[in-house]
Order: sequence, then structure tokens, then C-alpha cells
Amino acid sequence: MAGTTAAALAATTALAAPVSAAPAAPASTTGDASTGQYIVKFRDGANRAAALRQTGGRFGVSLTETRQLATGAHVIRAGGRASGLLQALAARGDVEYAEPDAPMYALSTPNDPSYPQQWHYYEATAGINAPTAWDTTTGTGVVVAVLDTGRTAHPDLDGNTVAGYDFISTSSNARDGNGRDANPQDEGDWNATDGECGTGSKAKNSSWHGTHVAGTIAASSNNGVGVAGVAPNARIQHVRVLGKCGGSTSDIADAIIWASGGSVLGIAANPTPAKVINMSLGGSGSCSRTYQRAIDSAVKRGAAVVVSAGNSNADASGFSPASCANVVTVGALDREGNRAFYSNYGTRVDVSAPGGEVRRDTDPPGTRTTPENGVLSTMNAGTTTPGSPSYTEYMGTSMSAPHVAGLAALMLAKRPTLTPSGVESALKANVRPIPGSCSGGCGTGLVDAAATVAAL
Repeated sequence: MAGTTAAALAATTALAAPVSAAPAAPASTTGDASTGQYIVKFRDGANRAAALRQTGGRFGVSLTETRQLATGAHVIRAGGRASGLLQALAARGDVEYAEPDAPMYALSTPNDPSYPQQWHYYEATAGINAPTAWDTTTGTGVVVAVLDTGRTAHPDLDGNTVAGYDFISTSSNARDGNGRDANPQDEGDWNATDGECGTGSKAKNSSWHGTHVAGTIAASSNNGVGVAGVAPNARIQHVRVLGKCGGSTSDIADAIIWASGGSVLGIAANPTPAKVINMSLGGSGSCSRTYQRAIDSAVKRGAAVVVSAGNSNADASGFSPASCANVVTVGALDREGNRAFYSNYGTRVDVSAPGGEVRRDTDPPGTRTTPENGVLSTMNAGTTTPGSPSYTEYMGTSMSAPHVAGLAALMLAKRPTLTPSGVESALKANVRPIPGSCSGGCGTGLVDAAATVAAL
């Protein structure tokens, strides 16, 4: 989350976002001051309409039920702001829990385009030792869902892409005019003016975050084009959850369940359920019940869930979904193998992977002989709306998580019966020591693709 504002870091955001894919958001996590939208799980047999009418009447605001989530909870929209409203809902005897429908954003910083050198795969110091693993497995047959900003056309990705879905329920944020639909096209997440996405937010160009994350996981190799992914023969399923001003917990929860093959009200079943789910997103606050229920549901269906630790240089226990159970939480290392200055840390971090630390080139034009230190992957050249395919380097835990999601795909291609807990155990057991320094806790070590695959 390097390079983002403090306000953006306080919101739930994507943790591996490109350029300015980290729009600042209100620092509040109460729901009252952010979106005025809540997630409420009523107890069986509850009269929902009466509960909302009674509670709203106490505060002089209308409470409207907008839809039911796949977790069983309902999304409730408040017609105005009132201090204590969320607490009053949660205190009702006919309510199991109530929590804010927290906003989500992308949180990483890009650098200038550089030579196509992917040190993060092969360098002895802080690479993941991928080339040796490729002798055994390339991820064939494994679907990896990328819950992010969606897809853009790219020659390094198009051949590895299966049908996905757009789960952004607000048409203005989706920018496609119709909210949820079967087209996960990234329409751009730019903001035209400061303050458009809440107090402290800044105008920015589109990030194309989902395209960058997808390339690290499964960009095609040996095709004479651009870069390679960690699992170049895996399949990417773009599940769009982040748009203008980010996304919402409720949309992401439904997306997690759908991606893993679960049922979501009003949405056609996923024809190609994912065995790995990558979420390079997150925000402040401990794991919500909504997140945990969705994750548990996906894990029960056999999907391994990989998430970014966060880019706030803070303990990951204070961020979601990094603090959730049943996920693989990934911290970021720089090119020297140190904990990256932005990476979250602590006991919630399971493993670390390259996230990069961008250093701008100071050599005269045309004389550079070494690559930058970010993570190079697929990109789009559009400023706001999609343009031509391109490549660039980003840094962030959003970049470290897809390294691990790609490695999980390599593992599952070699041993399809591996369970999500088996994936996590093997990843953690076959790391190598952190090459540099790590204060605060970087998990069991730096993931080692060759050692992990060999152990299977």
C-alpha cells in the first residue's frame, strides 16, 4: 500500500493495486460515515420488515432491504446517517449480527515501465525459484479466480482466460450502466476530481489492477510475447469486485462464494469453479463475519484462498481479509529479501513472496543496464478507459499474493486431490529463510516453488 494516503489505508482495499488504484476513502469503518450501508444477519423466523421499521423509526431514518447475500445475511441501506444506528441493529434480539458494508479499494503503487526482467521468479536472493518447478508442473487444468478490477484484453492473458462475472452491484461504480452482469470487463477505476470517493480521496487514472495481478498468476509463456506467469498454463477467471471508488464487502462476499462454485441468488452457477481464489485487496478492521462465512464456504468446496497482508507497515491482525481464518496471508519482500517498507507483518502472515520496492531509474535515457525492483506484469495503457495492452512494474502485497496463488495452481496441477489446508501446510513447510531482515513477523519464510512442488 505504499504511496497511498492514510485515509485509503483505513478503508478495505485491494492490496496489490497498480498506479493510483488506491483511491482515498473515508477513514470510518462504522458504516454510518462511509457508505450508509450495512450487512445484517437476522435470526431464523425474524420479521425483517418490522425490525427495520422499528429500528429506523427510533433514529428517524428509513432502512431498506436491498438484497440477500449468499451467506444468508441481508444488505440494508439507510436513508440517512444517525449515530448509534448500527449498534442498535446489532443489539436486537432478532439479529445475529450487524456490521458495516465496508468499502474496498486497490492499494499499491506502480513505477515506470522497465525491461521485461522478472527477477522475482529466478533471482537467487529473493526470487521464488520458479524455473525448476516448471520442469514438473505449469498449472495445467487449474482455474484461479482473480477477485479484482476485472479483465482487459491482453495477448499474454486472453488464451488463458475462462468466463468470469461482474459482481459490482452499483451501476455508477461499475461504469457499465447495469450493475451485476456476466461481463467482467474492467471499465476503469479512475476518479476525475479530488473528494469524489470520500473525504481525502484524490483524482487518479485507472489502475488496471486486475490485469496486473492476473499476469503474475498465469501470463502465457513460450509465446514470444511479453512476460510469463507463475502458472503459465493455469486458467484465469476474472471476477470483478472493484470499480470506481473501490468495492463493497457484500459484493466481494458473494463473489467468493460464486467463484468457488457456490450459489448466489439471481446469478447463474459458475461453470468453471476455481480451485484457487486470489484477493489482492483489503482494508482496516479485523475479519468480519461476512468475510469469514464466505471464505469458510469457499474452503469447504475445496478452494484455497490467498490474500494480501496489506501495505500499511502495520500488524496484519488489524486488516481484513488478511486477519481472516482459513486463508493464506502473504507479506511482501523487496529485491534484497527484506520485508518491504510498506508490507504488513505479524502472526497473521503465513508466508512472504516478492512484492518489490520501486526505485526510479536515474541513468540517462537509453543507458540503463539493470531492471527496476518492482514486479513486472501485464498492464493496459489506457489512462481512464481501456487502451492497448502493455507491461509495467508495480509494488505491493497485491503483487506478492499472486505469486503464491500461482504457486498453489502449480501444486494443484501436480496433485489435484490437495485440500486447501494441504496447500497452506505445504506452502508454509517448504519455504526458505527470509534472505534479508524482517521486523514484526513475515510468516514461515519466502515461498520456494521448486521445494514446494518437489515435496508433493
